[in-house]
Amino acid sequence: MSTRIRTASTLPSTQGWVTNISAAKPFEDTGRRLRLGVMGGTFDPIHHGHLVAASEVAAKFQLDEVVFVPTGQPWQKLNRQVSEPEHRYLMTVIATASNPSFTVSRVDVDRPGPTFTIDTLRDLRTQRPDADLFFITGADALAQILSWKDVDELWSLAHFVGVTRPGHVLDDMGRGEDVSLLEVPAMAISSTDCRARVGAGNPVWYLVPDGVVQYIAKYKLYSGKAGMGEPLHAMTGSDHRARTE
Repeated sequence: MSTRIRTASTLPSTQGWVTNISAAKPFEDTGRRLRLGVMGGTFDPIHHGHLVAASEVAAKFQLDEVVFVPTGQPWQKLNRQVSEPEHRYLMTVIATASNPSFTVSRVDVDRPGPTFTIDTLRDLRTQRPDADLFFITGADALAQILSWKDVDELWSLAHFVGVTRPGHVLDDMGRGEDVSLLEVPAMAISSTDCRARVGAGNPVWYLVPDGVVQYIAKYKLYSGKAGMGEPLHAMTGSDHRARTE
């Protein structure tokens, strides 16, 4: 059976949703539940596509806050090396610091073992019981959601927003009432390309935030023998367990 996937312009007008999101005005009901966006990702490195996507979703869905959640050990990428979680966490803190609506969570970085979205959402639901969660992810990843751990429970924890570059077609996943799709031109930027550019000695200015460019250069990320830089503790003498509220 074919199931319709909602776009931002076809959302129902129930439970605080509006029919025409692009023309929506801020809610005036101060008693409504908090609307919390959850931007999960490896962020290796975080780039402007991630930031623009979070900003666009926040505007279209009238989110009060977007929390970025860098993965600890991404289960989909166990077959390839990724930068240390602390490097990715700190780059995310740097990239989001100037936006008061953006925060960063350590729930996945601090949890041992592979990172699964179900664990992320369970933890955030426990921490923020007053909030309705909107999980933001790339459309390519969202297309694989039926293979995710405890997928049936996912639908009860959050509404899923797939962000995609213009012209990308997202196949039906059988959960049209739980999934929305939003085109974001900046999603043409990819972390894979950014890593490759650094490895080839090419600049990534204006693809990633300025502070992240400087962080990558300082810790020699993506340009070393393994492309992942030196361990953070070896250069700082501390574990750099920074926290963002």
